[in-house]
Amino acid sequence: MPLRWTALLPLALATAGCATAPLERAGSLRSYDRLSDANGLVTRSQIRANKKDLLAAKTVRIVPTVFPARADVPLSEKERSLVANAVSRELCLALSERFRIVSSDGDADLTVQATVTHATPTDPVAAGASKAASVIKTVALPAVPVPVPRLPVGLGSLSVEAEARDFAGFQKAAMVWARGANVVTNSPRVANEGDAYDLASDFGTDFSKLVSTGESPFGGVPSLPPIDSLPVRLGGAPKYVACEAFGRFPGLTGLAGQGLGLPPGWTDSGVKAYDVKVRPIEPSTPETNSERATAQ
Repeated sequence: MPLRWTALLPLALATAGCATAPLERAGSLRSYDRLSDANGLVTRSQIRANKKDLLAAKTVRIVPTVFPARADVPLSEKERSLVANAVSRELCLALSERFRIVSSDGDADLTVQATVTHATPTDPVAAGASKAASVIKTVALPAVPVPVPRLPVGLGSLSVEAEARDFAGFQKAAMVWARGANVVTNSPRVANEGDAYDLASDFGTDFSKLVSTGESPFGGVPSLPPIDSLPVRLGGAPKYVACEAFGRFPGLTGLAGQGLGLPPGWTDSGVKAYDVKVRPIEPSTPETNSERATAQ
């Protein structure tokens, strides 16, 4: 097989074996006006950004992500909490690269909050079968460095919407986002929330890029995580104390658990017991025409 087709094979598998995620609007954003389509290879989204005001901002306050119960999303409160916190923690780390993160009861140039609008649970049986096939291949053919794709059944998905508002409450960035797990890049976890938990970090990265640059996070050349973020991802202290409110990354233990297909809750302790007063974001109300003009 020619080299170029060999290189494209994982890409084809990823796009073919991918769960479908609904692009939903839950009503948590102040406005959905002027959202434009901005899709990635395996991600669908709608975005809006006031680049000038975003680039002028210096500080960010992060309100804990909300993941309300839904009849069509069979995840427990504990599972939803774990996914929501994974979103908040990734937002805090990624936004720390460009902004100073203030405590949740402090004042900031921008206030960020995300809401999980939908999640398709992972089928633990299918995930377990995929992980077993991978282990068998490793034992039987250790010299063949070819990954075993997941079974294209029982894949989970995640849908999220988020916005960044200025001190006066005007929307400066917004994103409605949806992505399904695929058979190549998403490692199977034997847990209902397995894929949603892993996709939470993808959303956090994408929305943080939108807020940090004022531009779509899709379409460019993928970049590696900053070197100074690696100690944090390995379980070290975050750059700003405010991020401790979302707990620390599970580090090497988490990576080992992911490699073994363990449920996220086995290695991620979630929200740390942290004595902090959380000041919620003001309730969303539709923007008036004059407010929209001011926010431009």
